[in-house]
Amino acid sequence: EDQTGRQPHDSEMTFLTAARKPGMGGFRNTFSVDLLVASELGNVTRFPSLTLGTMKSQSQSYTNGGVMIPAQTSPATLFAKLFLQGTPSEMKAQKRKLDDGKSILDELGSQAKSLRRRASSKDNHLLDDYFDSVRNAETNISTAQSWLDKPKPEVSATQPVDIPNPAGIIGRAQLLMDMIPLIVQTDSSRVITVMIQDHFVVPKIEGVTGNHHNLSHHGQDPAKIKQLKRIESEIIQCFGSLLAQMKARSEAGGTLLDRTTVLFGSNLGNANAHHANNLPIFLAGGEFRHGHYIANQGGTPLCNLFVTLLQRMGVESDSFGQSDGKLVW
Repeated sequence: EDQTGRQPHDSEMTFLTAARKPGMGGFRNTFSVDLLVASELGNVTRFPSLTLGTMKSQSQSYTNGGVMIPAQTSPATLFAKLFLQGTPSEMKAQKRKLDDGKSILDELGSQAKSLRRRASSKDNHLLDDYFDSVRNAETNISTAQSWLDKPKPEVSATQPVDIPNPAGIIGRAQLLMDMIPLIVQTDSSRVITVMIQDHFVVPKIEGVTGNHHNLSHHGQDPAKIKQLKRIESEIIQCFGSLLAQMKARSEAGGTLLDRTTVLFGSNLGNANAHHANNLPIFLAGGEFRHGHYIANQGGTPLCNLFVTLLQRMGVESDSFGQSDGKLVW
């Protein structure tokens, strides 16, 4: 409800938060469900959460203060961060950077009271956002320092090679999907989000000659719909490959997919009409009962599903966003 906001695509900001009227004057986003889970789990893994994107820093992950977490877009860099140990000199340099970052934040904190006294109420609102970011940075630095001396997990996979061409949207998405099973199985993080973004180019897919975004506004043109189906079928195949990889790995008497809940969907139910309702949502894994389609129309909030997922993750919550209960099937 109230997800259209300033313009329909602004619902991208609130897919995981359900904050009302995104992009409108005075809008302030809220805690995204992924970061809520990460905050509840704490620093049990090297990275409490990982936010990934196929093209740019835009993400759907927002802190409790409504600050967006930038997406990481390089699978090669992510692999190095997760699994490559680094030389002793690199480790020493990293420790020095962390120490320097901490000292800068300490200095900012000492100036905060003076700034607040001189700032207007409107500016203090902006300072709240800023210092929320500072506090998150402090937490991240402390966590990074505690994990720095612990060896990274070893994996048999080789470091991926980034795809520089923006037209390679499917290849870029697939590289990120291939990273997820490695991340989960090594317990490097338990909360991962991937945003498949608009690359503003003609995707490198056989039979496609139009821009992905423009094709989604097809106006019922059969030729455009045919091309759009090709693009979306390829994206769904990336999702399918992720599930297959998760299912092929054993863990705790079951499969990695059994132990992991995977949510896949879109912030628009009808891109041609810009409708942010009746969203297409896939749920896999997590030992839920699967194998069928459920039509939840009549305004059932997506947040109801989030409540169900939160409770399955052990988060004590009876509500989230605009939920009016939990989703059961």
